Amino acid sequence: MADSTGTHSPRSPFRVWKAFTWSMKGLRTTWDLESSFRLEVYLFLVLAPLAYWLGSNGVERAILIGPLVLVLVVEVLNSAVEAVVDRWGAEHNELAGRAKDMGSAAVFLSDMNVLICWGLILLPRMLA
Repeated sequence: MADSTGTHSPRSPFRVWKAFTWSMKGLRTTWDLESSFRLEVYLFLVLAPLAYWLGSNGVERAILIGPLVLVLVVEVLNSAVEAVVDRWGAEHNELAGRAKDMGSAAVFLSDMNVLICWGLILLPRMLA
């Protein structure tokens, strides 16, 4: 955080802890309000151990698990965009609709990334 001189104050353990608690609050809020996020967490809890088992080395495991984490990140960001858009009212607005559609598209693309990565790692094994 910049002070009035434009310099950043050093990170104290207290500030790091506060940042951590705000992050946990954001995850909890997303969990409480977004059913799609809960579904993606459940899928992660099933697929991440499966990916660890199916991956033959660290690189393959990272390629299988990384996109699963990315889906969760993108879903949290999409939920944040939706919350900000909804803050301004329920009436139709072209820009608000566009922002929500773009957030949804980002989630879709991250889902496709999971399918592509899993397919590239696992399909050659199934076809061999």
